[in-house]
Amino acid sequence: MSEYHNNQILWTEKLPGGHHWSGRVQKGTVLQFKALASNANVSLFCVNAEDKLERYNMPDTLKGQHTAFLTTGNVLYSDLGRVMASIVKDDHGWNDTFCGASRPEQISKQFGQRRFQDARNEMYQNGVDGLLVEMAKFSLSQTDLSATVNLFSKVSPNDQGALTYTQSDNTSQIIELRFEMDCLVFLSAAPHGLDNSSLYQPSDIQLSLYKANPLADHDICRDACPQNQRAFQNNARYYALSSAY
Repeated sequence: MSEYHNNQILWTEKLPGGHHWSGRVQKGTVLQFKALASNANVSLFCVNAEDKLERYNMPDTLKGQHTAFLTTGNVLYSDLGRVMASIVKDDHGWNDTFCGASRPEQISKQFGQRRFQDARNEMYQNGVDGLLVEMAKFSLSQTDLSATVNLFSKVSPNDQGALTYTQSDNTSQIIELRFEMDCLVFLSAAPHGLDNSSLYQPSDIQLSLYKANPLADHDICRDACPQNQRAFQNNARYYALSSAY
């Protein structure tokens, strides 16, 4: 049982490994991601559904919360200092924010090439192209795409600062995002750009949507730090002014 949603599924859909998805996710809902195999990765990017110029901002998200990765208790800041979504559950414990979505040359170098003309839906896909396909459906383009959150993926630096992907068995791990504003959400389940697996076998992801419970007097994300409290106050002001007209 979750203390953050009502445990009644409003909608569910399987996102096949390597494929991409987009949709409008409403404020006051929880989007659950369940990895169905190992080495799962979901590159996530989101924008304000009512104002597509407001979007997820990686530098402010990390700087405001004094962290280099995201997990339970962290939130995703927009570039206007508001909270887009809160991570209320994270079985994996580490979600990469530095590397962005995988690029065509990274997938080709690691796994080779399988084109649509030859393999149809079994083609090898990369994160950037998948996200751009979905963003185009909402009149967004490459210039609108910035850093992503790579759910289920951990990268760690060595003493020289080079990043290495950490393989892990994500099977049945769950990550839940509670949305604090109406967002257009773009997802790619292509492999992480630094995934060093020998075979192209991206994990399927089960997506499920729930109605969020009201915020309690103490909230694991809002009250994680003063910066988050101020960002939630910015949300309250934004929606109060919006509803006044």
